[in-house]
Amino acid sequence: MLDKLQTIKEKHLDLEQLLADPNAATDQARFRKLNKEYSDLKEIVQAYDHYVQNKTELDSSLQLLKDESDTEMKELVQTEINKLQRQLPDLEKRLKVLLLPKEEADSRNVIIEIRAGTGGEEAALFTADLTRMYQRYAEQQGWQCHTLHFNESSVPGGFREITLEVSGNDVYGTMKYESGVHRVQRVPDTETQGRIHTSAVSVAVLPEAEEVDVEIRREDLRFDTYRSGGKGGQNVNKVETAVRITHIPSGIVSACQEERSQLQNKERAMQMLRTKLYDIQLAEQQQQRADLRRSMVTTGDRSAKIRTYNYPQSRVTDHRIGFTSHALPQILQGDLQEIIEALKMHDQAERLQSELM
Repeated sequence: MLDKLQTIKEKHLDLEQLLADPNAATDQARFRKLNKEYSDLKEIVQAYDHYVQNKTELDSSLQLLKDESDTEMKELVQTEINKLQRQLPDLEKRLKVLLLPKEEADSRNVIIEIRAGTGGEEAALFTADLTRMYQRYAEQQGWQCHTLHFNESSVPGGFREITLEVSGNDVYGTMKYESGVHRVQRVPDTETQGRIHTSAVSVAVLPEAEEVDVEIRREDLRFDTYRSGGKGGQNVNKVETAVRITHIPSGIVSACQEERSQLQNKERAMQMLRTKLYDIQLAEQQQQRADLRRSMVTTGDRSAKIRTYNYPQSRVTDHRIGFTSHALPQILQGDLQEIIEALKMHDQAERLQSELM
């Protein structure tokens, strides 16, 4: 492992020199590739440096303990040795986790589909709540978030379904844990007797596909146009700018209505269709890799209840890892980092265990 880490550090230094070359930016595509590779290795190199520093200090302290004759000084050195020895296993585990192979899709942008399930109007309102939660989380992460398509419900402010596109750094690797059924327990505004209702919303997080990922034949597609029902200025309800694409062999449908021209909506809808087909392809690949299916966190089973938002107790519970927080208002404002970090750590521990078996 240490030989591999040293090789990674040397590669990181080589990349640093290449990026420092004034001519590096002349080829923007190559520059972006080198910069991403440099960034991907940075965390591993920093963890390795920390580990090496710990080992160096530990070796020095052990040698000092042998050479030192003063009793009081020996006690101080022994205290330092104990501290460094306690840190070492955690540093080694961190390095092993960082060396786990990344999933190819983790660095991709995502398309998030949020759909109201059981619960009628209350589920539609919670769909809007989850949408705002993800939009605010994306903003906190410095990501771009755009609405691609939506169907409003009969209740003001609610959605039967809504589709978001989120782009940035390692979006899928972070957001993939959100796929599943999100359950809400609260008293609806329309409830006169104060009874708590339980509603459900399904969330699907799909890694965005590129053209080379999926082959789509023109003859397998059916295109329909219709009038947009939301934003769009003077064109709304006057010009058929919205586009719906049906992939006939699979029955998968994608639609976009948020752009101002039919051509732009068609391009967006095609991107969504590629993403949905790529997600099926990716799921089939993951099914074949049993080690990735051992973890309940990354099964991608969107019919599974993954999280409950309990309003009366201000409690959020993630059922996959037994995580509980009583900061429900903050979480719904986009403060998801604690939950996502806990899910990542659990997933990494499962994968590390699989590697050792």
